[in-house]
Amino acid sequence: MSQAKSSAFADKLLSAEDVVTVFRLLGRNMPGRTRDAKGPKDQPNPFRSCVSCMLSAQSRDENTAKASAALFALADTPQGILALSDEAIAEAIKPCGLYNMKTRNLKMMCAYLLDELDGEVPQNRDGLMKLPGIGRKCADIVMSFTFGADVIAVDTHVHRVSNRLGLARGKTEAQTAQSLEERSPAWALRDGHFWLLQFGRTVCVSRVPKCEACFLSHLCPSASIAT
Repeated sequence: MSQAKSSAFADKLLSAEDVVTVFRLLGRNMPGRTRDAKGPKDQPNPFRSCVSCMLSAQSRDENTAKASAALFALADTPQGILALSDEAIAEAIKPCGLYNMKTRNLKMMCAYLLDELDGEVPQNRDGLMKLPGIGRKCADIVMSFTFGADVIAVDTHVHRVSNRLGLARGKTEAQTAQSLEERSPAWALRDGHFWLLQFGRTVCVSRVPKCEACFLSHLCPSASIAT
């Protein structure tokens, strides 16, 4: 899809009734949250989830996993990470890129947790977003996968699909997340991330969406211009 064509649907939003219909159809056609769904930042506790999510910024999942494993082999608590040198942390997390900036954010987050929160990771979005290096996307991922909150975390796939479908509007993932939260029915929040992610990976793919085989094409404002 050309940039000119893709911008043609940027301002089109589905009606509230159509938003509900889209989520119902997604629920019927996509697996959603499965029992073994652990998320891309699969970690055993909230602190490690936050760290891995921070490391994932502009990094492929496999590189994030390598960086996380190398770091946690050295230390996996705020106290332990603060005891490491910047050089040791940067070397461990090098596979995920931006390692100098992430090292600084990581140490600031650990210090904030210990100084302000007695080492406890907040369980709400506002609290999580006060942690250095944690933005809206990471906060929502931790809330969903670690704390089981009903929230639609918005990554690249969910951002793209939501805007293409007219479910939400946003130039950034954070803006799309806010719009999507305001426009989604409450019952769709638990599985919405999974439905949209799965749909984005299998049908509404990035370069050439499969509009001819899409079960949402009759509702999608961009389907008619996707050729």
